[in-house]
Amino acid sequence: MNYYELLFTTITTEDYQQDLLINALGEIGFDTFEELELGFKAYVPEDIFNQELLDEQLLPYKELFTFSYEITLILQKNWNEVWESNFEPIEIGDKIYVRATFHQPKPEFEYEIVIDPKMAFGTGHHQTTAMMLGLMLENEFAGKKVLDMGCGTGILAIMAAKLGATDITAIDYDPVCYESTIENSALNNIDNIKPLCGSKEVIPDEQYDTILANINRNILLDQVERYAQVLKTDGEIYFSGFYESPDLDIITDEARKYGLKYITHKKDKEWVAAKFIK
Repeated sequence: MNYYELLFTTITTEDYQQDLLINALGEIGFDTFEELELGFKAYVPEDIFNQELLDEQLLPYKELFTFSYEITLILQKNWNEVWESNFEPIEIGDKIYVRATFHQPKPEFEYEIVIDPKMAFGTGHHQTTAMMLGLMLENEFAGKKVLDMGCGTGILAIMAAKLGATDITAIDYDPVCYESTIENSALNNIDNIKPLCGSKEVIPDEQYDTILANINRNILLDQVERYAQVLKTDGEIYFSGFYESPDLDIITDEARKYGLKYITHKKDKEWVAAKFIK
């Protein structure tokens, strides 16, 4: 699969304004982002890129601040080169170290996750993934049955396994993410993750202790009813991929319809990761 890379240059007065663009792009299929000093890069599969839809989505922000972008087509064979030149290791507190295969390990960290990102989203660099990892550290996973929706590289499923989850199902609609989850599970010597390719329609009719869903607001709103159906009573669900305002209230209201109660959330810039209990 080929990807389009859009290099955005932004001139903003508030940090959150750039995040508005990133969120808007996520709603139309962009699935990987890299923040830069003067803007960011956004990636979208070639087969779903729509210039007319992009122009429509960006129009409301042209009056708020100044931005421009350049488009480059990245062929599949060049994707790893792009990531190897940009992907730096990250640390979540003093507990989690996320690195690629070409970085040196740091054994002083309690949890090390090795990710070969390829074209899959979820290296830990985006605030939403980092916050989800942070929430996971604060909660109990030992012995739990876990569902990871929109698993991307499999990073959250892998973290759940390292925290002691015994049965993990990881689902993504993108075949590249499906393959990436298999490969990254092997890189981390994890053998209890069951990857599935699809969306809410492939969620097994089982009951889960914990659900992880780092996607975007619109998909979460569409899928939350199904999540509630397969979540055990007193089970926990962690949502991310959206903004504090107005998204958190919208998702909280929708989740309440299906017996999911808001507990708490983390915030980084305008992005949030929230915990709910059934």
